[in-house]
Amino acid sequence: MAAHPWASFLGLANRAGKLITGEEMAVKEIQRGNAKLVLLSEDASRNTEKKITDKAAFYKVPVCRVENREVLGQAIGKEARVVVAVTDAGFAKKLKTLIDGE
Repeated sequence: MAAHPWASFLGLANRAGKLITGEEMAVKEIQRGNAKLVLLSEDASRNTEKKITDKAAFYKVPVCRVENREVLGQAIGKEARVVVAVTDAGFAKKLKTLIDGE
């Protein structure tokens, strides 16, 4: 299905209902303390990138960069996605190790 090992695991997290997609929803989850990890596509706009990285830094949520919005969207079986927030600590930890390992 996907060329990246983390992509199929992200799909599993999505099926488990542990993901929030979209910029505004991700920001809300970061502020509520529910986001454990944020995935941000490399081709995000500067405005989106700044908003997400600033919020994540303030609330001490790690941010991982992924190739592009198409890869991120395809991993969860949807159209292109720029921001995905993982709300489960276990999924977040495993995803971070898979992404950092590439």
